[in-house]
Order: sequence, then structure tokens, then C-alpha cells
Amino acid sequence: MARFELKLPKMGESVAEATITNWLKEVGDKIEADEAVLEIATDKVDSEVPSEVSGILVEQLFGKDDLVQVGQTIAIIETEGGETAAPEAVNAVPETAAPTEAVEIEKTIESVKETVASHDFSGSDKFFSPLVKNIAKEEGVSLNELENLAGSGKDGRVTKEDILKYVENRKSGSVQAPQAVEAAPKAVVETPKAEAPKAVEPVVQKSQQAVPVSVNGADEIVEMDRMRKLISGYMVASVQTSAHVQSFIEVDVTNIVKWRDKVKAAFEKREGEKLTFTPIMMEAVAKALKDFPGMNISVDGDYIIKKKNINLGMAAALPNGNLIVPVIKNADQLNLVGMAKAVNDLGNRAKAGKLKPDDTQGGTYTVTNVGTFGSVFGTPIINQPQVGILALGAIRKVPAVIETPEGDFIGIRQKMFLSHSYDHRVVDGALGGSFVKRVAEYLEAFDVDRDF
Repeated sequence: MARFELKLPKMGESVAEATITNWLKEVGDKIEADEAVLEIATDKVDSEVPSEVSGILVEQLFGKDDLVQVGQTIAIIETEGGETAAPEAVNAVPETAAPTEAVEIEKTIESVKETVASHDFSGSDKFFSPLVKNIAKEEGVSLNELENLAGSGKDGRVTKEDILKYVENRKSGSVQAPQAVEAAPKAVVETPKAEAPKAVEPVVQKSQQAVPVSVNGADEIVEMDRMRKLISGYMVASVQTSAHVQSFIEVDVTNIVKWRDKVKAAFEKREGEKLTFTPIMMEAVAKALKDFPGMNISVDGDYIIKKKNINLGMAAALPNGNLIVPVIKNADQLNLVGMAKAVNDLGNRAKAGKLKPDDTQGGTYTVTNVGTFGSVFGTPIINQPQVGILALGAIRKVPAVIETPEGDFIGIRQKMFLSHSYDHRVVDGALGGSFVKRVAEYLEAFDVDRDF
């Protein structure tokens, strides 16, 4: 049998770590090649980690809610065929070695085995992350000490901070050295845990809050899921970071509505894609960003970063009520067909939970369609570290004044509002207003005779 190390795969240039949210396979379960073993989450996307081989899951090196770095081994899978050579290499004694050399080698091997055994935490009923185990081994912390160390993590799990604090206190003399603990009589082991040194007691995190209690017993109390907690943090941070200002403009999109109604059937037949209003709006936004590169920037402290590429984020609502922002890369280089395919692909994969971490990275400006839910306009919150976000309102039939060479008259037109939120730290009203006005001009000047 061979042992295969399942590692956390690279998930994108800017993604260095992920949190394990759920193990789909337990120790002892059979796994087929390409079958999902566990679910992970980055700061934006949830995804699955498949196995590259078929075999039996024999070890989980991390638990639920543990943070794992890209490239770290997260599980061991035992496969058929090919034996590992490591154990034989350790115990092998060269046949040509002299008797005295063989004795010395054997003593050395036994010494190594004893050292490894004293720091072998595999026999413990408690779970310790690989990082905690490594620190314990390096600092000479025994299994007995580690098992009796009160953890501040979830379900009493020992965290990196707990083990480092314990080591620091032990070096300062606040707790006994490992030799003294291991050599102490049984009476020491039988000492009530209440008498343990305060230095190893779990530290209560400031972020921990008491669970609210329903006063009348009729209210339902539900904890936010992981994604909602992240969204909540992002929104509060954005409001605290950027000085939000809004500009609103009404746009006549009658020509766009008529053109789409005329070509949508032919478009779907030829391209195999539905033609919505979103790619048409995205096309106009990309053009306006090329005209006003001052909106295609980000802020880092006292520095402004001018973005070379135009990567449009499109806010998408998920079936569970949460929100995600996949990104259309180099949107200004796409024609309408390419834009429609990109919008549909990202939207469908977002709803199915199939987005990859890179799909949500690198956005330089964001568009959100509040009109999908009937809103006429809105005041969206900026997606940091960007400096602007555009909300598309619902398209409505309204009476409007129509100017003609023969005079003005009242007619029914298709109109919508564009709501532009921008960061007043670096974008003034002239730029913020001019940008959204340019988007409106591109939409109103839409060519009804164009091909798709």
C-alpha cells in the first residue's frame, strides 16, 4: 500500500489560504479519483477539494474551521500498489557495515525511535493541528502536557496562541518543565484541574459574544452563516473607510429595449445564450471607464493605484440570500457576444456554487442590478478597495417629454435610473457625475441597427 498526501491546491494568484468548512469523507471511507473529499472556503468563494487518486482516507490532518495554507497536506489517502520506502530506509542497516558500526547505527535508530515516540500525538483522543504538533515537538512539550492544556479554540481546541503562551510561561518558570511533569508521581496527575496554573487557562476572545436569548420564547435566534459574517464585515469596513457620495441620472433606454426584443430570439439561436440587459449595460460601463480612467483606480493608504486592466465586478444574489461579486476580466476587450457569454457563465456558476477563487479576484469597478428586484434606484456600498459602484435601476414605462424639430410632445418611453456611489476621498463630484453621465450617453445613443 502507498500513502498519498492530499494537499490544498493552488486556487489563484491572490489566494494563499482557505478554511475547511466540512469533511465530505471520514477516516476509513473509500474515495474514487476526482471525488470531492472536503469543502473549503476562501474569503469570497466556497469550493470542493477532489482527490487525485483512488483509495482509503486514513488520516485527516486538519479539522473543521481550521485555516490551511496553499500547498499544505490536509489528508492522507492509502492507495493500492507501490509501497513507501521511507520506513525501510530508516531501519535499513548497510550489509557492508562492520559489527561495531552496526551496533552504533542500531543504537542511533533506537534513540530516534524513542524521541519520536515521546512526541507522537497520534495516539491522543484529542485533535491537534499540524502547526500545534510541530511547535510542541520543537519545544519539547510532551503528549501529557498537550492533552492537559486548556484550549481557547472551538470546542476547546488548542490553538497556536495557546501552545506559544504555554511555552513562554514554562520558560519563565510559571509551569513545570516537561521532564518534571513526566517524572512526577501519580499524585501530581491526580491533582484537580482547578489547581492548574492560571497561565494555561483559556483566554476569552474579545470577539466572543453571549448568545442572545429570546425574552418571550417566540423569537427565533439564528447565527449568521460564514459568508454572511464576511459580507457584514466587508460592508461595515467599506462605510468606515470610504466617504460615500451618490449621483443619480435618469436614462432613456427605449431603443435598447426595442433592439433586444427584436434580436433576442436570433441571438439565442445563433449563440446558444440568452441576451439580457446586463451585458449591454456592462459594455457601456467599460467604455466609460476607458474615457474616465480616474474611476478605474484603487486606494492604498495615501497612494492611488491606477489600474491598467478594466475588470468589471457584477454583484450576484445567491439562492441562500447571500451576495457574491464575480469579475469579468478585461471587459473592455469583449464585444457584446463575449460580454453576454461572460455574464451568463459567471451568473450561472455563482448560483450553482461552482465559482473558482480567481473568479472573484481583481475587480476594478463593480456594477449591481438592483432593478432585478423592482428597485427604481439604490445607494450601493463600494466594494473595497475600488472607488466606485454603479446600481442599475428597474426599467419602467413612463410618460416623458419628447423633443422633435416639429416641437415637444408627451410619449411613453422606457426609462431607468443609474445610481453611482463613489469614494469622495479621491473622486470629486465632477468626475463622479461626469462618469455616470457618460454611461447614460452611451446607452441613449445605442444603435438600433447594430448587429450582435
